[in-house]
Amino acid sequence: MALIGASSARLPLRHATSAMKPATPVASAAKALRTTFFSPRLNAFSGSRRLIVSGGSGCSPRGSRRAHGVVDRRTSRAVEASVSARDATDATDAASAAMADATGLGKAVRDDFPILHQEVPGGQQLVYLDSAATSQKPLHVINAMDDYYRRYNANVHRGVHYLSMLATEEYEKAREKVARFINTAEGPSEIVFTRNASEAINLVAYSWGLSNLAPGDEVLLTVAEHHSNIVPWQLVAQKTGAVLKFAPLKVPEESEREGHAGGAEVDYERLLEMIGGRTKLVAVHQVSNVLGSESPVELIRERAHAVGAKVLLDACQSVPHMPVDVQQLGVDFAAVSSHKMCGPTGIGFLYGRSDVLASMPPWMGGGEMIQDVFLDHSTYSDPPARFEAGTPAIAEAIGLGAAVDYLTAKGMDNVHNYEMHLSEYLYKQLSAVDRVRIYGPPPPSLLPGGPSALHRGRVAALCTFSVDGMHATDVSSFLDQQHGVGIRSGHHCAQPIHQGIGINASARASAYIYNTRRRSMRSLVGLKDTIDFFVNSRDQC
Repeated sequence: MALIGASSARLPLRHATSAMKPATPVASAAKALRTTFFSPRLNAFSGSRRLIVSGGSGCSPRGSRRAHGVVDRRTSRAVEASVSARDATDATDAASAAMADATGLGKAVRDDFPILHQEVPGGQQLVYLDSAATSQKPLHVINAMDDYYRRYNANVHRGVHYLSMLATEEYEKAREKVARFINTAEGPSEIVFTRNASEAINLVAYSWGLSNLAPGDEVLLTVAEHHSNIVPWQLVAQKTGAVLKFAPLKVPEESEREGHAGGAEVDYERLLEMIGGRTKLVAVHQVSNVLGSESPVELIRERAHAVGAKVLLDACQSVPHMPVDVQQLGVDFAAVSSHKMCGPTGIGFLYGRSDVLASMPPWMGGGEMIQDVFLDHSTYSDPPARFEAGTPAIAEAIGLGAAVDYLTAKGMDNVHNYEMHLSEYLYKQLSAVDRVRIYGPPPPSLLPGGPSALHRGRVAALCTFSVDGMHATDVSSFLDQQHGVGIRSGHHCAQPIHQGIGINASARASAYIYNTRRRSMRSLVGLKDTIDFFVNSRDQC
Protein backbone atom coordinates (compact mmCIF):
# COMPACT_ATOMS: atom_id res chain seq x y z
CA MET A 1 0.00 0.00 0.00
CA ALA A 2 1.54 3.28 -1.09
CA LEU A 3 1.05 6.46 0.92
CA ILE A 4 0.74 9.49 -1.32
CA GLY A 5 0.95 13.09 -0.19
CA ALA A 6 2.29 12.75 3.34
CA SER A 7 3.88 16.14 3.13
CA SER A 8 4.34 19.34 5.02
CA ALA A 9 4.39 22.62 3.12
CA ARG A 10 6.27 25.32 5.03
CA LEU A 11 5.71 28.65 3.40
CA PRO A 12 7.81 31.77 4.07
CA LEU A 13 6.55 34.61 6.21
CA ARG A 14 5.36 37.42 3.94
CA HIS A 15 3.52 40.75 3.98
CA ALA A 16 -17.92 26.65 -2.73
CA THR A 17 -42.09 16.02 -4.88
CA SER A 18 -44.09 17.22 -7.35
CA ALA A 19 -43.89 20.69 -8.73
CA MET A 20 -44.65 23.25 -6.08
CA LYS A 21 -46.82 26.26 -6.66
CA PRO A 22 -45.19 29.56 -7.55
CA ALA A 23 -44.25 31.71 -4.60
CA THR A 24 -46.80 34.52 -4.37
CA PRO A 25 -46.65 36.95 -1.46
CA VAL A 26 -50.19 37.95 -0.64
CA ALA A 27 -50.91 41.66 -0.47
CA SER A 28 -53.63 41.34 2.16
CA ALA A 29 -51.84 43.76 4.45
CA ALA A 30 -51.17 46.37 1.80
CA LYS A 31 -53.87 48.77 2.89
CA ALA A 32 -52.66 48.82 6.49
CA LEU A 33 -49.05 49.13 5.37
CA ARG A 34 -49.71 52.18 3.20
CA THR A 35 -50.84 54.11 6.24
CA THR A 36 -48.09 52.91 8.56
CA PHE A 37 -44.49 54.09 8.32
CA PHE A 38 -42.18 51.39 9.64
CA SER A 39 -39.40 49.04 8.59
CA PRO A 40 -38.79 45.38 9.38
CA ARG A 41 -35.69 44.14 11.11
CA LEU A 42 -34.66 40.75 12.34
CA ASN A 43 -33.02 40.57 15.71
CA ALA A 44 -29.68 39.19 14.53
CA PHE A 45 -28.95 37.64 17.88
CA SER A 46 -32.13 35.72 18.65
CA GLY A 47 -33.62 35.41 15.17
CA SER A 48 -36.94 36.87 16.38
CA ARG A 49 -38.93 39.21 14.16
CA ARG A 50 -39.69 42.78 15.17
CA LEU A 51 -41.25 45.57 13.18
CA ILE A 52 -40.00 48.89 14.47
CA VAL A 53 -40.61 52.50 13.66
CA SER A 54 -37.45 53.89 12.10
CA GLY A 55 -36.06 57.15 13.35
CA GLY A 56 -32.56 56.96 11.90
CA SER A 57 -30.59 56.94 8.70
CA GLY A 58 -31.88 54.80 5.87
CA CYS A 59 -28.29 53.95 4.89
CA SER A 60 -27.13 52.55 8.19
CA PRO A 61 -28.44 49.33 9.74
CA ARG A 62 -28.07 50.94 13.11
CA GLY A 63 -30.16 53.86 11.96
CA SER A 64 -33.07 51.60 11.18
CA ARG A 65 -32.67 49.88 14.57
CA ARG A 66 -33.09 53.10 16.57
CA ALA A 67 -36.74 52.56 17.30
CA HIS A 68 -39.16 55.17 18.58
CA GLY A 69 -41.80 52.53 19.12
CA VAL A 70 -42.90 49.05 18.20
CA VAL A 71 -45.58 48.70 15.56
CA ASP A 72 -48.93 47.30 16.61
CA ARG A 73 -48.72 43.46 16.70
CA ARG A 74 -51.83 43.13 14.48
CA THR A 75 -49.97 44.93 11.70
CA SER A 76 -46.96 42.69 12.29
CA ARG A 77 -49.14 39.63 11.90
CA ALA A 78 -50.59 41.05 8.70
CA VAL A 79 -47.14 41.50 7.18
CA GLU A 80 -46.18 38.04 8.39
CA ALA A 81 -49.15 36.60 6.51
CA SER A 82 -48.41 38.59 3.37
CA VAL A 83 -44.91 37.20 2.97
CA SER A 84 -45.58 33.62 4.15
CA ALA A 85 -48.23 32.47 1.71
CA ARG A 86 -46.19 29.71 0.15
CA ASP A 87 -45.34 28.09 3.50
CA ALA A 88 -48.81 26.53 3.67
CA THR A 89 -48.25 24.68 0.42
CA ASP A 90 -44.80 23.61 1.64
CA ALA A 91 -46.37 21.85 4.64
CA THR A 92 -48.75 19.92 2.39
CA ASP A 93 -45.92 18.91 0.08
CA ALA A 94 -43.77 17.84 3.03
CA ALA A 95 -46.49 15.55 4.32
CA SER A 96 -46.95 13.87 0.96
CA ALA A 97 -43.20 13.55 0.40
CA ALA A 98 -42.71 11.86 3.76
CA MET A 99 -45.02 9.08 2.59
CA ALA A 100 -43.15 8.54 -0.68
CA ASP A 101 -41.03 5.47 -1.24
CA ALA A 102 -37.42 6.65 -1.43
CA THR A 103 -36.63 4.23 -4.25
CA GLY A 104 -39.16 6.03 -6.48
CA LEU A 105 -37.96 9.54 -5.71
CA GLY A 106 -36.25 10.14 -9.06
CA LYS A 107 -39.35 9.42 -11.10
CA ALA A 108 -41.57 11.38 -8.71
CA VAL A 109 -39.58 14.64 -8.92
CA ARG A 110 -38.46 14.75 -12.57
CA ASP A 111 -41.37 16.97 -13.62
CA ASP A 112 -40.15 19.56 -11.10
CA PHE A 113 -37.04 20.14 -13.24
CA PRO A 114 -38.03 21.52 -16.66
CA ILE A 115 -34.46 21.59 -17.98
CA LEU A 116 -34.33 17.79 -17.99
CA HIS A 117 -37.16 17.52 -20.52
CA GLN A 118 -35.25 18.41 -23.63
CA GLU A 119 -33.37 16.84 -26.49
CA VAL A 120 -29.75 17.70 -27.07
CA PRO A 121 -28.25 18.09 -30.56
CA GLY A 122 -28.46 14.72 -32.26
CA GLY A 123 -31.99 14.03 -31.03
CA GLN A 124 -31.06 12.29 -27.77
CA GLN A 125 -32.99 12.92 -24.56
CA LEU A 126 -30.73 14.71 -22.08
CA VAL A 127 -29.24 12.62 -19.27
CA TYR A 128 -27.58 14.93 -16.74
CA LEU A 129 -24.93 13.27 -14.57
CA ASP A 130 -22.88 16.27 -13.44
CA SER A 131 -24.70 17.26 -10.25
CA ALA A 132 -21.55 17.22 -8.13
CA ALA A 133 -20.51 20.28 -10.18
CA THR A 134 -23.91 21.95 -10.01
CA SER A 135 -27.45 20.69 -9.52
CA GLN A 136 -30.46 21.53 -11.64
CA LYS A 137 -33.14 23.83 -10.22
CA PRO A 138 -36.76 22.90 -9.50
CA LEU A 139 -39.67 25.10 -10.51
CA HIS A 140 -40.20 25.99 -6.86
CA VAL A 141 -36.83 27.76 -6.78
CA ILE A 142 -37.22 29.34 -10.22
CA ASN A 143 -40.66 30.67 -9.32
CA ALA A 144 -39.53 32.03 -5.95
CA MET A 145 -36.81 34.12 -7.57
CA ASP A 146 -39.09 35.23 -10.40
CA ASP A 147 -41.70 36.26 -7.84
CA TYR A 148 -39.19 38.45 -6.00
CA TYR A 149 -38.32 40.38 -9.16
CA ARG A 150 -41.94 40.64 -10.28
CA ARG A 151 -43.60 41.53 -6.99
CA TYR A 152 -41.30 42.88 -4.28
CA ASN A 153 -37.88 43.76 -5.69
CA ALA A 154 -36.23 46.21 -3.27
CA ASN A 155 -33.12 46.53 -1.16
CA VAL A 156 -33.17 44.95 2.27
CA HIS A 157 -32.68 46.25 5.83
CA ARG A 158 -32.65 49.92 4.80
CA GLY A 159 -36.03 50.92 3.48
CA VAL A 160 -39.15 51.73 5.45
CA HIS A 161 -41.49 51.23 2.52
CA TYR A 162 -43.72 48.29 1.70
CA LEU A 163 -41.53 46.54 -0.92
CA SER A 164 -38.40 46.82 1.21
CA MET A 165 -40.22 45.31 4.16
CA LEU A 166 -41.38 42.33 2.15
CA ALA A 167 -37.92 41.82 0.65
CA THR A 168 -36.26 42.01 4.07
CA GLU A 169 -38.73 39.57 5.55
CA GLU A 170 -38.16 36.97 2.84
CA TYR A 171 -34.39 37.47 2.82
CA GLU A 172 -34.08 36.92 6.55
CA LYS A 173 -36.58 34.10 6.45
CA ALA A 174 -34.17 32.31 4.11
CA ARG A 175 -31.47 32.59 6.78
CA GLU A 176 -33.83 31.04 9.31
CA LYS A 177 -34.60 28.17 6.94
CA VAL A 178 -30.91 27.43 6.43
CA ALA A 179 -30.29 27.50 10.18
CA ARG A 180 -33.08 24.99 10.79
CA PHE A 181 -31.91 22.83 7.89
CA ILE A 182 -28.50 22.18 9.47
CA ASN A 183 -29.76 22.58 13.08
CA THR A 184 -27.64 25.44 14.40
CA ALA A 185 -27.61 25.94 18.16
CA GLU A 186 -28.13 29.72 18.08
CA GLY A 187 -30.46 29.99 15.10
CA PRO A 188 -29.89 32.33 12.15
CA SER A 189 -27.20 34.40 13.89
CA GLU A 190 -24.79 31.56 13.08
CA ILE A 191 -25.44 31.72 9.32
CA VAL A 192 -23.42 34.16 7.20
CA PHE A 193 -24.50 34.51 3.58
CA THR A 194 -21.56 34.50 1.18
CA ARG A 195 -21.09 34.51 -2.58
CA ASN A 196 -20.28 30.79 -2.57
CA ALA A 197 -18.47 28.17 -0.47
CA SER A 198 -15.10 29.41 -1.71
CA GLU A 199 -15.84 32.84 -0.27
CA ALA A 200 -17.00 31.24 2.98
CA ILE A 201 -13.65 29.47 3.39
CA ASN A 202 -11.76 32.62 2.41
CA LEU A 203 -13.74 34.56 5.03
CA VAL A 204 -12.52 32.16 7.72
CA ALA A 205 -8.97 32.19 6.34
CA TYR A 206 -8.62 35.96 6.25
CA SER A 207 -10.67 36.88 9.33
CA TRP A 208 -9.98 34.02 11.75
CA GLY A 209 -6.74 32.83 10.12
CA LEU A 210 -4.86 36.14 9.99
CA SER A 211 -5.90 36.86 13.57
CA ASN A 212 -5.01 33.50 15.08
CA LEU A 213 -2.19 31.88 13.11
CA ALA A 214 1.46 32.55 13.94
CA PRO A 215 4.78 31.23 12.59
CA GLY A 216 5.02 27.48 13.16
CA ASP A 217 1.31 26.96 13.78
CA GLU A 218 -0.11 24.07 11.79
CA VAL A 219 -3.15 23.91 9.53
CA LEU A 220 -4.02 20.29 8.80
CA LEU A 221 -5.73 19.28 5.54
CA THR A 222 -5.94 16.19 3.34
CA VAL A 223 -4.65 15.54 -0.16
CA ALA A 224 -8.29 15.00 -1.20
CA GLU A 225 -9.41 18.59 -0.58
CA HIS A 226 -11.04 20.79 -3.20
CA HIS A 227 -8.81 23.65 -4.34
CA SER A 228 -11.13 26.03 -2.45
CA ASN A 229 -9.98 24.39 0.77
CA ILE A 230 -6.28 24.47 -0.12
CA VAL A 231 -5.45 27.73 -1.89
CA PRO A 232 -6.84 30.13 0.77
CA TRP A 233 -4.71 28.42 3.41
CA GLN A 234 -1.63 28.61 1.20
CA LEU A 235 -2.17 32.36 0.85
CA VAL A 236 -2.71 32.86 4.57
CA ALA A 237 0.27 30.65 5.45
CA GLN A 238 2.46 32.87 3.26
CA LYS A 239 1.35 35.87 5.30
CA THR A 240 1.55 34.31 8.76
CA GLY A 241 4.35 31.74 8.58
CA ALA A 242 1.95 28.94 9.42
CA VAL A 243 2.70 25.41 8.20
CA LEU A 244 0.31 23.38 6.04
CA LYS A 245 0.32 19.63 6.59
CA PHE A 246 -1.53 17.13 4.43
CA ALA A 247 -2.88 13.74 5.41
CA PRO A 248 -1.93 11.30 2.65
CA LEU A 249 -3.84 8.93 0.40
CA LYS A 250 -3.72 5.18 0.67
CA VAL A 251 -3.41 3.92 -2.91
CA PRO A 252 -3.37 0.14 -3.43
CA GLU A 253 -0.53 -1.35 -5.40
CA GLU A 254 -1.54 -2.90 -8.72
CA SER A 255 -1.40 -6.39 -7.21
CA GLU A 256 -3.68 -5.36 -4.34
CA ARG A 257 -6.49 -3.99 -6.49
CA GLU A 258 -9.68 -5.98 -6.80
CA GLY A 259 -11.16 -6.17 -10.28
CA HIS A 260 -11.87 -2.71 -11.68
CA ALA A 261 -11.47 -0.90 -8.34
CA GLY A 262 -8.73 1.70 -8.52
CA GLY A 263 -8.90 2.14 -4.77
CA ALA A 264 -7.52 5.32 -3.21
CA GLU A 265 -8.81 6.63 0.08
CA VAL A 266 -7.67 9.22 2.58
CA ASP A 267 -5.52 7.71 5.31
CA TYR A 268 -7.79 8.73 8.16
CA GLU A 269 -5.67 6.91 10.75
CA ARG A 270 -2.72 9.10 9.76
CA LEU A 271 -4.94 12.20 9.75
CA LEU A 272 -5.87 11.63 13.39
CA GLU A 273 -2.25 10.93 14.33
CA MET A 274 -1.13 14.23 12.77
CA ILE A 275 -3.31 16.34 15.07
CA GLY A 276 -1.04 17.63 17.83
CA GLY A 277 -0.07 20.53 20.03
CA ARG A 278 0.89 22.81 17.11
CA THR A 279 -2.38 22.17 15.25
CA LYS A 280 -4.58 25.28 15.17
CA LEU A 281 -7.07 24.24 12.49
CA VAL A 282 -8.21 21.08 10.74
CA ALA A 283 -9.91 21.93 7.42
CA VAL A 284 -11.42 18.84 5.87
CA HIS A 285 -14.19 17.73 3.51
CA GLN A 286 -17.18 15.87 4.90
CA VAL A 287 -17.68 14.04 1.57
CA SER A 288 -15.00 13.97 -1.13
CA ASN A 289 -16.05 15.34 -4.53
CA VAL A 290 -13.70 12.81 -6.20
CA LEU A 291 -13.77 9.68 -4.04
CA GLY A 292 -17.31 9.94 -2.68
CA SER A 293 -15.98 8.89 0.73
CA GLU A 294 -16.99 10.39 4.07
CA SER A 295 -14.55 11.75 6.63
CA PRO A 296 -14.95 10.63 10.28
CA VAL A 297 -15.87 14.16 11.30
CA GLU A 298 -16.82 13.44 14.90
CA LEU A 299 -13.49 11.68 15.56
CA ILE A 300 -11.57 14.52 13.91
CA ARG A 301 -13.45 17.14 15.93
CA GLU A 302 -12.89 15.25 19.20
CA ARG A 303 -9.16 14.99 18.60
CA ALA A 304 -8.84 18.60 17.35
CA HIS A 305 -10.78 20.15 20.21
CA ALA A 306 -8.72 18.15 22.71
CA VAL A 307 -5.65 20.14 21.62
CA GLY A 308 -7.53 23.45 21.30
CA ALA A 309 -7.76 23.42 17.50
CA LYS A 310 -10.73 24.53 15.42
CA VAL A 311 -12.42 22.42 12.74
CA LEU A 312 -13.65 23.75 9.38
CA LEU A 313 -15.86 21.46 7.33
CA ASP A 314 -16.24 21.65 3.55
CA ALA A 315 -19.85 20.44 3.43
CA CYS A 316 -20.58 21.15 -0.24
CA GLN A 317 -21.01 17.48 -1.12
CA SER A 318 -22.86 16.52 2.06
CA VAL A 319 -25.51 19.10 2.90
CA PRO A 320 -27.33 18.65 -0.46
CA HIS A 321 -27.41 14.87 -0.13
CA MET A 322 -27.83 13.76 3.48
CA PRO A 323 -29.06 15.02 6.85
CA VAL A 324 -26.37 17.25 8.38
CA ASP A 325 -26.61 18.37 12.00
CA VAL A 326 -23.84 20.81 12.91
CA GLN A 327 -24.58 20.47 16.61
CA GLN A 328 -24.07 16.73 16.43
CA LEU A 329 -20.91 17.12 14.34
CA GLY A 330 -19.61 19.75 16.74
CA VAL A 331 -17.51 21.60 14.14
CA ASP A 332 -16.63 25.27 14.43
CA PHE A 333 -17.22 26.20 10.78
CA ALA A 334 -18.96 24.68 7.77
CA ALA A 335 -18.92 26.03 4.21
CA VAL A 336 -21.79 25.23 1.85
CA SER A 337 -22.72 26.28 -1.69
CA SER A 338 -26.32 26.84 -2.80
CA HIS A 339 -25.98 25.74 -6.40
CA LYS A 340 -25.24 22.13 -5.49
CA MET A 341 -28.45 21.81 -3.43
CA CYS A 342 -31.09 22.86 -5.98
CA GLY A 343 -30.49 26.55 -5.27
CA PRO A 344 -29.15 29.34 -7.48
CA THR A 345 -25.55 30.23 -8.18
CA GLY A 346 -24.06 33.36 -6.63
CA ILE A 347 -24.79 32.49 -3.01
CA GLY A 348 -23.57 30.12 -0.36
CA PHE A 349 -23.26 30.28 3.39
CA LEU A 350 -20.85 29.90 6.24
CA TYR A 351 -21.96 28.27 9.45
CA GLY A 352 -19.90 29.51 12.37
CA ARG A 353 -20.27 28.85 16.07
CA SER A 354 -21.60 32.04 17.60
CA ASP A 355 -18.74 32.52 20.07
CA VAL A 356 -16.14 32.02 17.33
CA LEU A 357 -17.86 34.41 14.91
CA ALA A 358 -18.13 37.03 17.65
CA SER A 359 -14.35 36.90 18.14
CA MET A 360 -13.55 37.48 14.45
CA PRO A 361 -12.87 40.91 12.90
CA PRO A 362 -14.59 42.09 9.71
CA TRP A 363 -13.22 40.83 6.43
CA MET A 364 -14.76 43.34 4.01
CA GLY A 365 -15.84 46.88 4.77
CA GLY A 366 -18.83 48.84 3.50
CA GLY A 367 -22.49 49.40 4.15
CA GLU A 368 -24.60 47.02 6.25
CA MET A 369 -21.68 45.73 8.35
CA ILE A 370 -21.21 48.88 10.41
CA GLN A 371 -22.76 50.35 13.54
CA ASP A 372 -21.35 53.88 13.28
CA VAL A 373 -18.86 55.51 10.92
CA PHE A 374 -16.67 58.46 11.91
CA LEU A 375 -13.86 60.09 9.98
CA ASP A 376 -11.17 58.44 12.08
CA HIS A 377 -12.76 55.06 12.90
CA SER A 378 -15.84 52.86 12.60
CA THR A 379 -17.67 50.43 14.83
CA TYR A 380 -19.11 47.20 13.51
CA SER A 381 -22.27 45.16 13.68
CA ASP A 382 -22.49 41.86 15.43
CA PRO A 383 -22.43 38.67 13.34
CA PRO A 384 -23.74 37.77 10.88
CA ALA A 385 -24.11 41.36 9.58
CA ARG A 386 -20.44 42.05 10.39
CA PHE A 387 -19.44 39.77 7.52
CA GLU A 388 -22.05 40.84 4.94
CA ALA A 389 -20.82 44.15 3.54
CA GLY A 390 -22.85 45.85 0.85
CA THR A 391 -26.11 44.97 -0.87
CA PRO A 392 -26.49 41.20 -0.66
CA ALA A 393 -27.65 38.67 -3.26
CA ILE A 394 -31.29 39.07 -2.32
CA ALA A 395 -33.00 37.03 -5.02
CA GLU A 396 -30.38 34.32 -4.65
CA ALA A 397 -30.91 34.10 -0.88
CA ILE A 398 -34.65 33.78 -1.44
CA GLY A 399 -33.94 31.08 -4.03
CA LEU A 400 -31.72 29.26 -1.54
CA GLY A 401 -34.50 29.42 1.02
CA ALA A 402 -36.88 27.93 -1.54
CA ALA A 403 -34.36 25.15 -2.25
CA VAL A 404 -34.24 24.35 1.46
CA ASP A 405 -38.04 24.19 1.47
CA TYR A 406 -37.95 21.85 -1.50
CA LEU A 407 -35.40 19.44 -0.01
CA THR A 408 -37.08 19.55 3.39
CA ALA A 409 -40.36 18.60 1.75
CA LYS A 410 -38.70 15.59 0.16
CA GLY A 411 -37.08 14.57 3.45
CA MET A 412 -33.29 14.39 3.67
CA ASP A 413 -33.41 10.79 4.87
CA ASN A 414 -35.38 9.95 1.71
CA VAL A 415 -32.88 11.88 -0.40
CA HIS A 416 -29.90 10.05 1.09
CA ASN A 417 -31.51 6.61 0.91
CA TYR A 418 -32.40 7.14 -2.73
CA GLU A 419 -28.93 8.35 -3.61
CA MET A 420 -27.35 5.37 -1.88
CA HIS A 421 -29.60 3.21 -4.04
CA LEU A 422 -28.22 5.00 -7.12
CA SER A 423 -24.65 4.90 -5.79
CA GLU A 424 -24.64 1.15 -5.41
CA TYR A 425 -26.21 0.69 -8.84
CA LEU A 426 -23.68 2.97 -10.57
CA TYR A 427 -20.75 1.35 -8.80
CA LYS A 428 -21.81 -2.19 -9.64
CA GLN A 429 -22.58 -1.41 -13.27
CA LEU A 430 -19.40 0.58 -13.88
CA SER A 431 -17.34 -2.13 -12.19
CA ALA A 432 -18.62 -4.55 -14.81
CA VAL A 433 -17.41 -2.45 -17.76
CA ASP A 434 -14.14 -3.64 -19.27
CA ARG A 435 -11.19 -1.19 -19.12
CA VAL A 436 -12.91 1.01 -16.48
CA ARG A 437 -11.14 1.76 -13.20
CA ILE A 438 -13.15 3.37 -10.37
CA TYR A 439 -11.47 5.51 -7.70
CA GLY A 440 -12.54 5.60 -4.08
CA PRO A 441 -14.11 2.98 -1.80
CA PRO A 442 -17.17 0.89 -2.65
CA PRO A 443 -20.58 1.68 -1.13
CA PRO A 444 -21.02 0.53 2.51
CA SER A 445 -23.00 -2.57 1.50
CA LEU A 446 -20.08 -3.72 -0.68
CA LEU A 447 -17.24 -2.95 1.76
CA PRO A 448 -15.38 -6.07 2.87
CA GLY A 449 -16.28 -6.44 6.53
CA GLY A 450 -18.75 -3.56 6.31
CA PRO A 451 -18.32 0.12 7.24
CA SER A 452 -16.48 1.27 10.36
CA ALA A 453 -16.08 4.51 12.29
CA LEU A 454 -13.00 5.39 10.21
CA HIS A 455 -13.98 3.85 6.88
CA ARG A 456 -17.60 4.47 5.98
CA GLY A 457 -17.42 3.68 2.30
CA ARG A 458 -18.84 5.58 -0.66
CA VAL A 459 -21.72 7.71 0.63
CA ALA A 460 -22.28 9.83 -2.48
CA ALA A 461 -24.02 8.96 -5.74
CA LEU A 462 -20.90 9.70 -7.77
CA CYS A 463 -18.28 7.57 -9.46
CA THR A 464 -14.94 8.95 -10.59
CA PHE A 465 -13.25 6.67 -13.09
CA SER A 466 -10.76 6.33 -15.89
CA VAL A 467 -10.77 4.17 -19.00
CA ASP A 468 -7.54 2.43 -19.91
CA GLY A 469 -6.12 3.88 -23.12
CA MET A 470 -8.58 6.81 -23.31
CA HIS A 471 -8.41 10.38 -22.07
CA ALA A 472 -11.26 11.46 -19.81
CA THR A 473 -12.16 14.33 -22.16
CA ASP A 474 -12.62 11.91 -25.06
CA VAL A 475 -14.91 9.75 -22.93
CA SER A 476 -16.97 12.75 -21.83
CA SER A 477 -17.18 14.32 -25.30
CA PHE A 478 -18.28 11.11 -26.99
CA LEU A 479 -20.93 10.40 -24.36
CA ASP A 480 -22.30 13.91 -24.83
CA GLN A 481 -22.27 14.06 -28.60
CA GLN A 482 -23.39 10.52 -29.36
CA HIS A 483 -25.62 9.65 -26.41
CA GLY A 484 -26.81 12.93 -24.83
CA VAL A 485 -25.14 12.06 -21.51
CA GLY A 486 -23.48 14.87 -19.57
CA ILE A 487 -20.65 13.83 -17.23
CA ARG A 488 -17.58 15.68 -15.96
CA SER A 489 -14.02 15.32 -17.15
CA GLY A 490 -10.83 16.92 -15.87
CA HIS A 491 -9.40 17.21 -12.36
CA HIS A 492 -12.62 18.41 -10.68
CA CYS A 493 -10.78 21.24 -8.88
CA ALA A 494 -8.77 18.59 -7.06
CA GLN A 495 -5.38 18.29 -8.76
CA PRO A 496 -3.43 17.02 -5.72
CA ILE A 497 -5.57 13.90 -5.41
CA HIS A 498 -5.11 13.15 -9.11
CA GLN A 499 -1.38 13.59 -8.70
CA GLY A 500 -1.51 11.20 -5.77
CA ILE A 501 -3.42 8.60 -7.73
CA GLY A 502 -1.03 9.03 -10.64
CA ILE A 503 -3.39 10.29 -13.34
CA ASN A 504 -3.80 13.66 -15.06
CA ALA A 505 -7.59 13.62 -15.33
CA SER A 506 -10.63 11.47 -14.70
CA ALA A 507 -14.26 11.20 -15.69
CA ARG A 508 -16.99 11.60 -13.09
CA ALA A 509 -20.65 10.63 -13.21
CA SER A 510 -22.65 12.17 -10.38
CA ALA A 511 -26.37 11.68 -9.81
CA TYR A 512 -28.99 13.49 -7.76
CA ILE A 513 -32.63 13.07 -6.77
CA TYR A 514 -33.92 13.62 -10.34
CA ASN A 515 -31.87 10.79 -11.86
CA THR A 516 -33.28 7.29 -12.30
CA ARG A 517 -31.74 3.88 -12.80
CA ARG A 518 -33.31 3.55 -16.24
CA ARG A 519 -31.75 6.76 -17.52
CA SER A 520 -28.46 5.99 -15.80
CA MET A 521 -28.37 2.73 -17.73
CA ARG A 522 -28.30 4.79 -20.93
CA SER A 523 -25.05 6.33 -19.79
CA LEU A 524 -23.54 2.90 -19.15
CA VAL A 525 -24.64 1.63 -22.56
CA GLY A 526 -23.13 4.78 -24.06
CA LEU A 527 -19.89 4.23 -22.14
CA LYS A 528 -19.55 0.70 -23.47
CA ASP A 529 -20.26 1.98 -26.98
CA THR A 530 -17.65 4.71 -26.53
CA ILE A 531 -14.99 2.25 -25.39
CA ASP A 532 -15.78 -0.15 -28.23
CA PHE A 533 -15.59 2.69 -30.77
CA PHE A 534 -12.18 3.91 -29.61
CA VAL A 535 -10.71 0.46 -29.10
CA ASN A 536 -11.87 -0.70 -32.54
CA SER A 537 -10.62 2.50 -34.19
CA ARG A 538 -7.21 2.09 -32.58
CA ASP A 539 -7.02 -1.58 -33.57
CA GLN A 540 -7.88 -0.73 -37.18
CA CYS A 541 -5.10 1.84 -37.26
